[in-house]
Formats: sequence, C-alpha cells, structure tokens
Amino acid sequence: MASVASLSASLQQRVSAALAAAVPSAAGADPLLRRSDRADFQANGVLGLAKRQKTNPQALAAQVADALPGLAAAESGDDPIAAVEVSGPGFLNITVADAAITRNVAARAADERLGVPLKAHPGVTVVDYAQPNVAKEMHVGHLRSSVIGDAIVKILEFGGEQVVRRHHIGDWGTQFGMLVQYLIEHPHELDHTADEADAGEASMSRLDRLYKASGALFKSDEAFKERARRRVVDLQAGDPETVALWQRFVDESKIYFDSVYSKLDIQIRDEDIVGESGYNHMLAETCELLEKSGVAVESDGALCVFFDDVKGKDGEPVPLIVRKSDGGFGYAATDLSAIRNRTGELHADTLLYVVDVRQSLHFKMVFEAARRAGWLTDAVTARHLPFGTLLGKDGKPFKTRAGESVKLEALLDEAVQRATAVVREKGEKIGLTEEEILANGVQVGVGAVKYADLSTSLGRDYVFDLDRMVSLNGDTSVYVQYAFARTQSIFRKATADQRPAAHPELPLEQAERALGLHLDAFGDTLAEVAEVYEPHRLAAYLYQLASLFTTFYEQCPVLTADGGAAQVENRLLLCELTARTLRQGLALLGIRTPDRL
Repeated sequence: MASVASLSASLQQRVSAALAAAVPSAAGADPLLRRSDRADFQANGVLGLAKRQKTNPQALAAQVADALPGLAAAESGDDPIAAVEVSGPGFLNITVADAAITRNVAARAADERLGVPLKAHPGVTVVDYAQPNVAKEMHVGHLRSSVIGDAIVKILEFGGEQVVRRHHIGDWGTQFGMLVQYLIEHPHELDHTADEADAGEASMSRLDRLYKASGALFKSDEAFKERARRRVVDLQAGDPETVALWQRFVDESKIYFDSVYSKLDIQIRDEDIVGESGYNHMLAETCELLEKSGVAVESDGALCVFFDDVKGKDGEPVPLIVRKSDGGFGYAATDLSAIRNRTGELHADTLLYVVDVRQSLHFKMVFEAARRAGWLTDAVTARHLPFGTLLGKDGKPFKTRAGESVKLEALLDEAVQRATAVVREKGEKIGLTEEEILANGVQVGVGAVKYADLSTSLGRDYVFDLDRMVSLNGDTSVYVQYAFARTQSIFRKATADQRPAAHPELPLEQAERALGLHLDAFGDTLAEVAEVYEPHRLAAYLYQLASLFTTFYEQCPVLTADGGAAQVENRLLLCELTARTLRQGLALLGIRTPDRL
C-alpha cells in the first residue's frame, strides 16, 4: 500500500517554494491553487502577497514563474509542470505535463487504496445516528440521519479513523408504562406465529396493534391509566418483571429495525445500539455533579442550566432542564450522561450527532453545559450535524395524501419498483435475465434514494421526487452507476491482449487529460469530506467523474484507438481507474454498483 501525492498537492508545494524564493518573508504562504478553466490550475496567491509587499503583482508573478524550477524537464516527462503563464492582474496559469497525469493514474491504479493515504494521526470518533423509536414504525423522518450517518462512518473509517457507532434509540419514557401494563393484561399480544413470511413486518404489525390498543385504553379507562403510571415507577425502579417485559418490546422492535435497515442496505449492529436506557444508571450522578459544580441550579423545583445568550421571545432566559420539577429526568440529562460516557470511557476526541436541524438549540446548550462541567475539554470536538427536511413536490414536509408521515419501508418499496421498471426497459435490450433485472432494480432504487439525500448539502431541505431520482439523466445515482456499467462493458469486449498499461510517452487528448486530473483528485476530495463531514462533496465529485468519463467515452475510442496498442492500453488504464474510483466512492456513500445496466 502506497499513498500517492496528487498533482494538486505537488504543485501546491512547488508554487509555495517559488513564492518563498521570490519573497523570502513569504515562506509557507498559501499559493491559493485551484482548478481553472483557463489552464489545469491557477495560483492566485501572488495578488495578496504583492499587496502586502506593496509591489506590482504582474512583476511579482513573473518572478514566481521564473523561480518555478525544472520547466525544461517537462519535455522529458520528469517535471509535473508543462507550462506557466502570467495572466490578468497577476494570476499564474499552470498546465500539467501529460506524462505526469499518466504516471499518477498508473500509481493510483497500482494501489489497492487508489493511492488514498490513511490519516496520519487517527483519533476516536463517536457518530450518533439512526435513532428510531422502540414500538413505533419508522417513517421518512428517519431516512436522513441513517443515510448521512452511515456515509460519514464509512468515509471516516476508510481514512483510518477509529469510529464508534452509536444508535441512541428511543427506548425509555412514560409510554412504556402503558405498553408493559397492557402486555401484562394481554400476555399473548407479542407472541410469534410459526408461519411468519416477513419477520420484520409481522413484528411491526404486533407492536403497532399493541401501541394503538394500549393508547386507546389509556385515554378511556382511568383505572388502566393509573395502573400504567404505577408501572412507569416500577420500570424506573428496575423491577425485574417490568424490565423483562420492557425488554420484549426492545427485542421485538430490533427485529423490525433490522428488516428496514436491511432494505436500506445499512448495517445496524446490536452492540452499537445504546438507547436512552443505556445511560439510566448515570442520570442521578450527572445531576449531582452539575449541581455541586454550580453548572446547574434549582429553579421552580427543576434543575436547570442557564445561558446568557439563550432567551425566549419575552426576553426571559430559556434554561436547559436537566431534572424536571417532578423528579423525572429530561433529554438533557441523558445526552450529558452520554457525553460523560463517550469521552470518559470510550476516550473519544470527536463527537458527531447526525440529528435534524430542529435540535440545534438543544445541542448548543448541551455542549456548553458539558464544557462548563469539564466533560468536554479543548481536546474534544463536539459537533451537531444538522440536516434539513424531506419535502413533497408541493414544497411542504413529505406526507401521505391523508396527511400522515410516509412509512420508510413503503418509500423504499416504491423506489425499487420505479427503478426496476427503468432497469427493465434498458436491460431487456442488453439481455439481462429476470433475476438480474430484479437485483439491479433493488440496487438502483435504494441507491437513488440514498444519492438524492447525500447529494444535497446537509442543512438544505430537498424535494423527494422519485421520477427524477431514477432518471438516467442528470445528477442521479443511476447516471453514476451507468457510467460504472459502461466501464465494465468495455472490459467484457476487450480481447485477451488488450490490457491496461501506462504509456507516459503518449500525448493525451483533452478528454483524457480532464478525466485523469479528476481521478487524481479522489484522495484530496475524501480528505476534505472527512474534515468537514459533508458527504455531498463526494457525491458531487462522483457525478463529475461520471460526466467526464461519458465525454471521454464519446470522444476517445478505447478498444479501437487510432494510436495503436499503446494508446488502447493507456485508455484502458483510465477506464480501470475510473471503474475502481466510482465503485469505491459509491460504496462509501452506501451505494452498490451493478456490472450491467
């Protein structure tokens, strides 16, 4: 395994050294290097430097260009720079040598990790995502946390970070007194039958029936309501019979969760599920520590943390309630206890919470309270990664026609159905079997849902439009998957003696150059995504890669290249690296890549 320095990184160092050679006091200055329409790269750092030096930027740019060493060596293929041109008020337009592009493509293709380095100093990151509620059906609102969190976990782990997954499921609260009491009085409501075709669907059916029946009884029968309230006290006190029945609800729900996440192609491991109940034993101590340290104070019988900058519409302070006036614990007590566990016992140096934007103020207050208490130190980063809402075509939160939340399973089933129709239309022309059509339909449908989510920046709302999502045109997963399938088609048609190989001596067509340079940026893109936790940047990279490959495919014949066997091999090398980069990139987003589409 050998990491490959991107041409961008190499040029960054080269131009930075040239800046320092021209202006010794500018050592370490950022050359502001970026891709450009006017050349391969443009360096804009000269302008700011000239302003600070009170000198002519064009003259300084010429000096920096002269200081760039080894330009003549570009002809022999030893230097990544083919040409440097001063343009405008002092920009440096840099053209990369064809040979340098081919060499980097070859180096990446030779490495199992595509030349992407592991993180130099990996840490421990806890990612809190995918938080369904026990005994309740998963709806469309659970989609984004699950999909975004899964992608962030995969990207961080690929970079070498030690990631601890945490699924903070809703498995505690007053409603469980109602559910447990009803189960005591109707003991067979959660019994399994021998002929269950779909265990997940059957589990949800039982839970839903029990939830509705117990809720109706709770509203209509005062005596049952009182028994249910006493049962909550028993549950919180750890009464063995009550806890055992509560556990049945948790176990039944996990069967259902597994079935939904299996459809979503996301792995949820049992050991990673640490719900609200997982911190019960810490709640009283958390409150005690906050009170002793003066971080929390009593107010109207409740234990609260106050903040100077958090006030209501009336100008009065809005506190974080850690313990309610009736002695019950609020969400804050659980979240603060989780922070204590994650920093103190798991030794995490980064905490990420993939939770919707409506919880922004809650997390702001929780993090601040934890810092005051000393549970979040300067060595620990805690970040809420808020995401926007899924909208219907009417621009309002996505609901059924009856105004109810859309069931997540129903949404996935419809996506697969639509995608299968698209796959069938094209697949029958290329001889796909019925089995292949159905399998690809699942991969394309689920991929379409995930990609639509992940290609949207976290904080933005987006419209759920299945017709657009499964389209072969535009910024969709199907378009990217189809580009991968095209690479595989080329290799199926190649003869035994047509194999990928690097020929740095060959000149490259413009479409080859653009594709090679973009392939070389894969590692840089992943590093950026891992730093800012924004998977949409990877989705954008993959869409552009698919677009550049499509242009290359149309303009540069691969197996029938005019330049003979060497050019065929060079172009096959580009196809190979494109295929592997698309497959790896989509896998990090949790999306599969069918070989034939």
